[in-house]
Amino acid sequence: MKNVLGGDLQPCSFDPVTGFYRDGCCNTGAEDVGVHTVCVVLTDEFLAFSKSVGNDLSTPRPEFGFAGLRAGDQWCLCAGRWQEAFEAGAAPRVVLAATHLQTLEWAGLADLRAHAVDG
Repeated sequence: MKNVLGGDLQPCSFDPVTGFYRDGCCNTGAEDVGVHTVCVVLTDEFLAFSKSVGNDLSTPRPEFGFAGLRAGDQWCLCAGRWQEAFEAGAAPRVVLAATHLQTLEWAGLADLRAHAVDG
């Protein structure tokens, strides 16, 4: 699998374990309808934005084995949600080496680079 820079896709996070397949990587496949391909470093601003649009990532949901996320955590975010947050001025930082190439179907590389923590 390739990242948005054309290199091999790097892991995003093992603590918390992220990815649609919970393998630590922003892999995707046909069953991943949310396209969880953007490796981000979460911020309080983004978590508040996400909650305001109906996707509460910060509240623990033990019944689903989800401890809740906080600023500083890395997480595989849906490409469409990243683009929505970008357009709203609330996009989190991006780890390009761990962001799947398919993200470019949703977001522009220049926009991703402008929010990059790497490359």
